[in-house]
Amino acid sequence: MSEPEEKAPEKQESPYQTRGFRFVIGTVASALLTGLASEMLNQSLDSGGWVQWIGLGVTVLLGAITIIQYGPAIRRSWQHSGESAPELHTTAEEAEQWMIALGSHAGGMAAAEWYALNEEWLRELLMAEKPHVDTIDDFARICDALEAWYVRRADPDALLQLSDLLSAAAEVCGRRDLAELAAARAATAYRMLGDLDTASTRLGISDNIATHTRTAAAMTTRRQVERALLSLARADRSPAGNDRDEAVLNARERLDEARLKRPGPDLAADIAIAVNLAVVHLYQQDAEGALDHLRPAVARATAAGDLSGQAHALELMGVAAWMQRNPHEAVSRWDHAAHLYAEIDEREGHARCLQHLGSAEVVAGRMTAAVELLEQSAMLRRTESDILVKYLDAARQTSDVPVVTDDAPRRTANWLRRRLRSLKGFVGRSV
Repeated sequence: MSEPEEKAPEKQESPYQTRGFRFVIGTVASALLTGLASEMLNQSLDSGGWVQWIGLGVTVLLGAITIIQYGPAIRRSWQHSGESAPELHTTAEEAEQWMIALGSHAGGMAAAEWYALNEEWLRELLMAEKPHVDTIDDFARICDALEAWYVRRADPDALLQLSDLLSAAAEVCGRRDLAELAAARAATAYRMLGDLDTASTRLGISDNIATHTRTAAAMTTRRQVERALLSLARADRSPAGNDRDEAVLNARERLDEARLKRPGPDLAADIAIAVNLAVVHLYQQDAEGALDHLRPAVARATAAGDLSGQAHALELMGVAAWMQRNPHEAVSRWDHAAHLYAEIDEREGHARCLQHLGSAEVVAGRMTAAVELLEQSAMLRRTESDILVKYLDAARQTSDVPVVTDDAPRRTANWLRRRLRSLKGFVGRSV
């Protein structure tokens, strides 16, 4: 036990703090993979037809430090609000299991359907629940499950409201560990909204109220990865030169530190960090360096039955292959990733891969096939993609490869950021 843990007050820790600890970082990794790496792949094709970056859309959420518990370990001394406590506990158990299944081979499609049907009900349940020390852990577990869904949907407004709800409950119940998590969750939401200064401030708040419970190392890992994503977002806004290079190097240092200091071996965490390091290499136009991380990531995700992680890594491998002027390999990787995304109903990932494949058909001069793929991509997207529209129009109207001005990553607006801003106001009430 570390020295800070020895000095901590001697009191019984909640099961939220102690149980399923290894799964904590794994869930962080899963949430990260759900959104991060390949949202940046809004590719454009220059006049020679090769992929270039049009902005590092660091999209994800690193998602939650979700601490999984599989059974109650605390006897509630009393139950408030009638049947509220047992209902909340039963719901937390169910939501937690669907969260684990989300993106997996075993139940990814069913999990997506369950969330689509029950997300509004889960929010209403949380809004109606009066925070209490006897039910706060189940309350937090439902928040974790919703965070995983909001990561997948890329809905920062809902995520921010979820953070506010957990923060208020944590204050009422005197739970610093949950207040720490809520601040980190808010940082992720603000980064996704493009407010990097506020995101950094919220991370500082999370640091300042950090606890020394058994989740401390997991929370530290989350903050390190979140700071890496902030650095990449700043690089996206910087012109080519020292500032951009420094931001990318800082992101790599943060990821390396997270990898070395993560609390114990965790397969999903290894996959997530490997994918993010690959993103850094791709940003630096180092395709081979990216593949050094992506090959083992694919193998590990496959072994773990993590279809979402496998698909993200394969999608990035396609980008690396295209950068190496190997279109046949790139198309093969994107096609494989598209099928995996379809298996788990991860529509944004599926749409991206169809866009990549359609763009490749445009380059090859096969406009009929290009139109079919790009139209399918457009149907799957929740909002319009400017790059997709540009290629679709070109494929419909001409046999010439479209030239997309690409002073990446500074001048081209990030598709994800535009998409997220277009969602502002979608969630009209507090989560």
